[in-house]
Amino acid sequence: MNLTIHATFLPHDDPEAALAFYRDTLGFEVRNDVGYGGMRWITVGPAGQPGTSIVLHPPAADPGITEEERRIIAEMMAKGTYGMLTLATDDLDGIFDRLQAGDAEVVQEPTDQPYGVRDCAFRDPAGNMIRINQLG
Repeated sequence: MNLTIHATFLPHDDPEAALAFYRDTLGFEVRNDVGYGGMRWITVGPAGQPGTSIVLHPPAADPGITEEERRIIAEMMAKGTYGMLTLATDDLDGIFDRLQAGDAEVVQEPTDQPYGVRDCAFRDPAGNMIRINQLG
């Protein structure tokens, strides 16, 4: 059996800022951009990896979510505790410099972690925590 991750979902509260960040700063391809009812779902992914995508979606778009849950989601997004993604690269310092030049909110500079990983962390425009691990 072959099982892969096809798509993961991260919330956004500003589609243009999300698009600029994931497309222009990280260099991801835009694979789909769908609007419906004043909301946008934007699918992006790394070049050369057509089977792996990130869907940037409006938070709390599910009609079953209560107003209280919407408030909590907004608070968690503002704190950076609602969505998280870990990426990997063979050039951590290079991607860190690119992100810093693109005015990404740096949470942690490249660091050798005691558990054996070298990584950095930042937030996307919606507050989602993005960690990047050094490969190899």
